Amino acid sequence: MKTLYISDLDGTLIHSDAKISEFTAETINRLVENGLIFSYATARSWHTSVKVTEGLKGHLPIILYNGAFVLENESKKIIASNFFHNDTVKYILDKLIESDIYPLVYSLDSGHEHFSFVNNDERITWGLRHFLDSRGNDPRYNPVCNADELYKNDVFYFTCIDEPEKLAPLYELFKGDARLNCVYQVDIYSKAQWLEIMPKAASKRDAVLQLKEILGCDKIVCFGDGRNDISMFEIADECYATANAAEELKAVATGIIASNNDDGVAKWLLENA
Repeated sequence: MKTLYISDLDGTLIHSDAKISEFTAETINRLVENGLIFSYATARSWHTSVKVTEGLKGHLPIILYNGAFVLENESKKIIASNFFHNDTVKYILDKLIESDIYPLVYSLDSGHEHFSFVNNDERITWGLRHFLDSRGNDPRYNPVCNADELYKNDVFYFTCIDEPEKLAPLYELFKGDARLNCVYQVDIYSKAQWLEIMPKAASKRDAVLQLKEILGCDKIVCFGDGRNDISMFEIADECYATANAAEELKAVATGIIASNNDDGVAKWLLENA
């Protein structure tokens, strides 16, 4: 039986300092050399995921932006993608702006990724400022002057970072929309509340199933810590939540493994894969 082992990154494979440990990298590299089929599924982009997985050797496709993209790791070629229709982009942005929420808008323009935001101190929340300060040298960084400029290019992802009392009603509105997939959770680094909005077809669930088919695997074993991992847990043959995981994820897990800071994924693989 050919098994695809797939892990989330933040809070799962990497430590709380957003780095992969030498033990985890060496363990997984050695197992991969011996035939382990291993990849990861993350809310991160390629630009930031390669930084936090430095030392991990991988040639298999990876899942980015919570399933919006499946990307060839070495060539960076997009092999599966999901974009919003233009009318859906307008609907989402209109609802957000009406609620005085100014999001990060992720888009693709002639093969180049951007995350755009209104560069106005009155529109930038403390949580958004924390995010932007951590991405200052990111080539996708695209400040704009007003909300009208957020409509440009092919949009595939929204991130709203604001107070829960403003975001919660919009999560309730958007989660019932058949066109959308939403993740509402606290960021593990800044502790700010995030609402992330994707096209309905963009989920870790669908992306993992695509990757399983691409690689010709028969079985899925996955690892995670957050609410955004629930969809891939639901279709996995086995699924393991780290000790630090959200209770909602632990409730649907096959079992609980050691925390991310204790190299839970690598230790499980070493003993069981």
